[in-house]
Amino acid sequence: MTQCAWVATKIKNTYLSAKYYSLVGRRGKKRALIAVGHKILIMAYQILKTGISYKELGHDYLSRRKEDKIVKGHIKRLKDLGYQVELKKAVA
Repeated sequence: MTQCAWVATKIKNTYLSAKYYSLVGRRGKKRALIAVGHKILIMAYQILKTGISYKELGHDYLSRRKEDKIVKGHIKRLKDLGYQVELKKAVA
């Protein structure tokens, strides 16, 4: 599974590579690979159990999921530095 995890982390713009790089800083390369291998096993089990095909979440899934926490953290840091912050959602 670690070999599969290693290959999965090398594919750009995927959920598994993003998960790997988010874990590397905290846990190290080897433990991050084990965690990605574990994710692959969980995905394979769910695919076999439910029969639903795999849907790629994308490389930005983790940051989209935690968007509120990230924004609040940055606002708090700016306020601690003495800035007054007013947010407006950007129109794309």
